[in-house]
Amino acid sequence: MLTEVPLYPKTLADYRAIAGDAVLDEILELAAPLKGQRVLHINATAFGGGVAEILQTLVPLMRDVGLEARWQVIEGTDDFFNVTKAMHNGLQGMGLPFSKAMQDTWLHQNEVNADKFEGEYDLIVVHDPQPAALRALLGDRNARWVWRCHIDTSTPNPAFWDYLRPYVEQYDAAIFTLRQFVAGDLRVPLVAEIPPSIDPLSPKNRPMSLTEAAATVRRFGLDTDRALLVQVSRFDPWKDPLGVIDAYRIVKQDIPGVQLALVGSMATDDPEGWDYYDRTVRHAGEDYDIRVLHNFHGVGAEEVNAFQWVADLVIQKSTREGFGLVVTEALWKGKAVIGGNVGGIPLQIIDGETGFLVESVAECAEKTLYCLHNPEDTERMGQEGKEHVRRHFLTTRHLRDYLTLFHQLLNQ
Repeated sequence: MLTEVPLYPKTLADYRAIAGDAVLDEILELAAPLKGQRVLHINATAFGGGVAEILQTLVPLMRDVGLEARWQVIEGTDDFFNVTKAMHNGLQGMGLPFSKAMQDTWLHQNEVNADKFEGEYDLIVVHDPQPAALRALLGDRNARWVWRCHIDTSTPNPAFWDYLRPYVEQYDAAIFTLRQFVAGDLRVPLVAEIPPSIDPLSPKNRPMSLTEAAATVRRFGLDTDRALLVQVSRFDPWKDPLGVIDAYRIVKQDIPGVQLALVGSMATDDPEGWDYYDRTVRHAGEDYDIRVLHNFHGVGAEEVNAFQWVADLVIQKSTREGFGLVVTEALWKGKAVIGGNVGGIPLQIIDGETGFLVESVAECAEKTLYCLHNPEDTERMGQEGKEHVRRHFLTTRHLRDYLTLFHQLLNQ
């Protein structure tokens, strides 16, 4: 069978003080008629990246409110994950070739995973392109099938989208972060707009004292008495870590003591990450005020939390972005964020109110200097950002949206 992901139990009641009575009461009302429904989530990896982090909370909460929810991950070879990384980039518009050999590799590994599929379910949610052929290969199995796309397919490379679209159109519904992420020629019975979320009680987002956070950050050779810029993301060309370094160098001309930490994670479904990590390290060169770190350096959820708490300013200079959960995490900690004006980032960064939206290295440097020179305004934006996340991007809202979609599908 597909690999089952072990999960720690979570209790919806624990979120009442954060999300409020009205939100939890609505969730419980939605969940009551769905009690006992068998729900399966399938994706490519159990750790590394936003999808895995979301499912670590969402699936246990579905169980807590009465659904029989499970999470399984597919198996893949290095060749397969190289192809699916190219698919990810191609679906976001990168000009890459999609050869017959690449298509065959993707389909063959989906066939391997289809052969491992076991069990009966009422609702099956398949995440992203990696396992997208499962619906076509397995038939409906008396279940409602949902394809959850976490990337922006609004202007895809036709070589990739024309191949993938017939597989996606066999699903009963598709979920996108934003309506404008949906390719114009996609035809499925139901399209839902459901932005991602963060778990405010997870190790990455729990409250942390500045004393504890500073002690953690100092372990990585940074001086917590000097200004610190932080970007947390995978090492990926769309996240533009090289551009962040260039902006930092402009800032450093005005504020010589400024430091930069680029903190990422390496996931099993992202072999390109190591190559781009190497490029980032080379671009940083011999500047000892730059730290390029990842989970194999011992940077886990707690350490990311510490970096975000200590940061004077958080940057997410993406050039394409599905949503950007790292923006949500930083705003939740009361930090103003400078982010690329792309994808789901403008949903979170209200320009001039919760941070700044930028479209170039020069603009990123300019807004960084403004924030460092105007700490009171930066603090105000951070606090407004925290309340914005509380209202719109916590896991309780995400759970409510899924339950609403399940009702729509089962009542069709």
